[in-house]
Amino acid sequence: MSRKLAMLVISATLLTLSAHSGTSSTFRITAVEPATVRVGSTITLKGENLTRDNVAGVFVSNASDDFPAPIVSQMGTRIVVQIPKVKAGDYNISIQVKRDVLIQPIRLTVRD
Repeated sequence: MSRKLAMLVISATLLTLSAHSGTSSTFRITAVEPATVRVGSTITLKGENLTRDNVAGVFVSNASDDFPAPIVSQMGTRIVVQIPKVKAGDYNISIQVKRDVLIQPIRLTVRD
């Protein structure tokens, strides 16, 4: 699936989740700090509606796999996660909302 089509699917999914929840809330990541890290370090994800009631999990994702990133702390506008053991490379951040894993348009680089 092309990246443009994938982003359209993500947007449609977010709108659908908002409609089903009865609120105008969307669950999204808007920034990651730092954007370049090593395995085992922590990153801060900033965004909207990131409470435990909304976001059940965070993943570091590539084209074929989603690697669970343990949540260190979580509140409405930020989540701190630890980078799981993955190979060096570029990844997307994904969030789990209910049973769905939503790929976010945020990139992360993991170095050796």
